[in-house]
Amino acid sequence: MTGLRSGRLAEAAGVNHQTLRYYERRGLLAEPARTPGGHRLYPPEALTVLRMIKAAKRLGFTLEEIADLLDARRRRREPGLAARVAVKLTEVEARIADLETVRDTLLSALDLGCDDLAACAHAPSCPIAFNDDASCGTC
Repeated sequence: MTGLRSGRLAEAAGVNHQTLRYYERRGLLAEPARTPGGHRLYPPEALTVLRMIKAAKRLGFTLEEIADLLDARRRRREPGLAARVAVKLTEVEARIADLETVRDTLLSALDLGCDDLAACAHAPSCPIAFNDDASCGTC
């Protein structure tokens, strides 16, 4: 039998043993063959799959989305990577816009010298929204 035992695969991929088992349970990584002694023996392509998972995670894909990407790859069904990346890019751009709003609000609070949230909440110039309806001027 040829392949990588779990320790070697985990080390090569930069993950731990528990991650391998977790990915198996989630269906991201195929259950490996076993040696006569019961040790897991992963095929060489398991390292490629782990590297793809790590890369997709860095790009913001959830494990569920990654499972779907891997399944689409295995079955060669549509939509492909480009469509999924376009959706993820839209999500990332929305998060960036939200974070820019947060940054701008925090900068305004610093510029105005907001030192106390309770005091700032009653100041008409306070940039921090203290309710869910940012358009409400009296809340």
